This record gives sequence, C-alpha cells and structure tokens, in this order.
Amino acid sequence: MKKLTTILCLLFTVSAFAQTTITLPKASPHALVKQTIGLTDITVDYHSPAVKNRTVWGGLVPYDKIWRAGANENTTISFTDDVSIGGKPLAAGTYGLHMIPTKDKWTIIFSKNHTSWGSYFYKKEEDALRVEVTAKAHPHTEWLTYTFFDKSENSVTLSLLWEKLEIPVKIDVDVNAIVFANMKNELRNIPGFTWDGFYAAADFCYKNNMETEQALKWVETANTYSQNNFNVLKLKANLLERSGDKEEADKVMKEAVGFATENELNTYGYDLVNANKIDEAVEIFKLNVKRNPKSWNAHDSYAEALAKKGKKKEAIKEYKTALKNTPPEAQVKRISKTIKELQG
Repeated sequence: MKKLTTILCLLFTVSAFAQTTITLPKASPHALVKQTIGLTDITVDYHSPAVKNRTVWGGLVPYDKIWRAGANENTTISFTDDVSIGGKPLAAGTYGLHMIPTKDKWTIIFSKNHTSWGSYFYKKEEDALRVEVTAKAHPHTEWLTYTFFDKSENSVTLSLLWEKLEIPVKIDVDVNAIVFANMKNELRNIPGFTWDGFYAAADFCYKNNMETEQALKWVETANTYSQNNFNVLKLKANLLERSGDKEEADKVMKEAVGFATENELNTYGYDLVNANKIDEAVEIFKLNVKRNPKSWNAHDSYAEALAKKGKKKEAIKEYKTALKNTPPEAQVKRISKTIKELQG
C-alpha cells in the first residue's frame, strides 16, 4: 500500500510539473511551404535551424552521411498526385526527406517512413526513390529554408537554401493527365448535371491538343444539354476539324453562326483574324453588320478586317458609319485617327 501511494505521488508530481511547464520558442522553429502545380499540391514540412556562425557543411552537417534535411523530427514532403523527380516516377503520398551531402553531388532520398525522429532510424530498404543533384552557390541564408523556384505549368524546382548553398530538386507533374482523370471523375458528380461541366472539359482538351475523341463526346453531351449554344457548337466544329472531318466542321459552324449574338459573331470574327483567316473574318463581320446595322462596334470591326485585307476605301466607309452610330468618346478619337491614317 505504501509503494502504491509513493507511485501515485510521483505521478501527480510529474503531471503537475508537466502542466506548469512554460512554452518557449524552439531553437529550430517549425516551418511549412506549399506549392500547387496544375492540381497537384507539393508540401514540405520541416524545422529550420540557424547558421549561428557555425561551420555547416562538413561540420554541423557531416559529408557522406545521412542527414534529416532540417532539424528535429523527419522533414517530410507530400504529393497529392504522382510526380516525376530527376526523370524517375514517385507515387502520390508523404515521404521522409533525407539527404547525403558531399562537396559536389548530393543524394536526395524519399523514404516511405516519414514518422521517425530525424534520420536516426533511417533504413535504406524503406527508400521509395533516390536521385542525385548538384549543389550550387547561393547568397548567405541564415535560417534553413525550403522554397520553390522556376515554376512552370508542368514543373517546379524545390530548393533547400542554407548557409551559402542551394540544393535544387526538379519536380515534374503530368498536369494534363491528372486534369483529364480528374475531369472524368468530376463529370460523374454535380458538374455532370449541366452543359457547363462537359463544355469546360472538352474545351480544356481542345486548348491542350489532347484526347480529341473523348472531347467530342463531351461537347456533344454539352450540346444536348444546352440546345443551340453558339460557343458549344463552335467548339464542336473546332474539334471536328482537328479530328480531320472538315466537311462536318463547316456544317456545324454554319449552324452555329445562324443563331449567334452580335458579341459572339464579333468574337468569332476576331478568332478568324488571329488565325490569319482574313477572308473568312470579313464575311463574318459583314454578316454582323447586316444583322446589327446600328451597332458602331459591328461597323468598326468590319472596317478593321477590310483594312487588313487592303480595302482602304471600303474600310473608311465602314469607320465613318461607325462614327454615325455614336461610339464612346474614347473610340471616336481612335476611329477618327484611323480614318486619317487610311486616307494618308
């Protein structure tokens, strides 16, 4: 009984002491950095030590030995989708991040074990991936920092900066494949009940020149839901043309033009201009003027296309008609200036 009482007293003392311990700043504070590439989140969770006038490389951090790439617990790196590092695939997930420093080449290690303390319990057989990178000189960084450089639509470089070194790790993401898989999944949920979701998915495929066959199925579903939507039919025509069916594409585009609004026709005309299809653009702008004879903007756009085709007299005539239809003051100045330039 006395022994039990003694143990309980000790436990109470320890518990009371733990409850009254003061929370103080850590020597190596916790840090977290995150970057999204496409739909993929890349997150690094680490603790950040300071140089404090110490010899870091080859001293505090020995060469040729496993290092936890930070301080305290495991430094971890998480990917919400599969990625590629140094040309090698790495599955989605969370990994313990370790490094083997040398005076030149560094080994970057992604371990399946991410819950251990530092690198003290590291086991090579738990490696998911190893890659080699080259350390680079960098202006002094007092606190160990992870940051992202050289971001693009499909890749980013994760760099460790500390003391006077940068350790860059290139990460590539197959954004189009990930987005495509995600779109297929989302279209089985709320976005699959309206035309907008199918249109957005098909449009992404068209703009990225991918999965044309599936995009045609999606745009056809969008057309069924939307019923005579100009933009949907225009996208369908573009996809048909890309698939090699020019005859059907022209047929669908002619149908779309039949019920296009003034703004839709105007935008389509400029799409043709940008594609250097000036003759076709002129015909579309001409049709827009016929349908909307009192629109200054319709005449203005038609005039611009005529001028690009070299028909200055016709262009001047259309610009003057635009002026008669009361454009905004800023446009009056621009149109008047353009007329003078065309007149020479």
